[in-house]
Formats: sequence, C-alpha cells, structure tokens
Amino acid sequence: MEKKEIGKITHFFSKINVAVLQLDDSLNVGDTISIEGATTNFQQKVDSMQVEHEALQKAEKGMDVGMKVKEAVRAGDKVFKVIK
Repeated sequence: MEKKEIGKITHFFSKINVAVLQLDDSLNVGDTISIEGATTNFQQKVDSMQVEHEALQKAEKGMDVGMKVKEAVRAGDKVFKVIK
C-alpha cells in the first residue's frame, strides 16, 4: 500500500465530526484517505466533500474542503491519499 501526502487538517468541528482539509493535491469522492498525527491514525473512504455548503465530486489543490470523519482529528494532522 502506497500513500501520498495531499494536505492537512486545519479545523475540526467535534459536535458534527467534520474536518476542514487544506489540500496540496486533488481529492475525489471515492478516494481512500489516511489521517495521521500525534494521536490520530485511521483510514476512511471519502463519501462526500463540501465547499461553502456546496457538494463536490472533485476538489483541487489549494482548496479548503469540509468532510465528515469517523474519528476525532486535530489541526495539523496530515492527510494522505491511499494508492492501491
């Protein structure tokens, strides 16, 4: 399994389990990501992403996107795309 760093977490809304990802590369709905940090380490499939409450299928480099995460994350956690 290969991983490529594609961004980082900039914010986490714990009440609704939504993370804001600052992207350094593109990300698509359906991709599998790994979120890793000092106390964070899990993988999940990207089911949906939003920018300003608009659903996206693909996010580009430089965008800040919101997405639901299955576990708590922290600002500064790194986001990797899992390449199968």
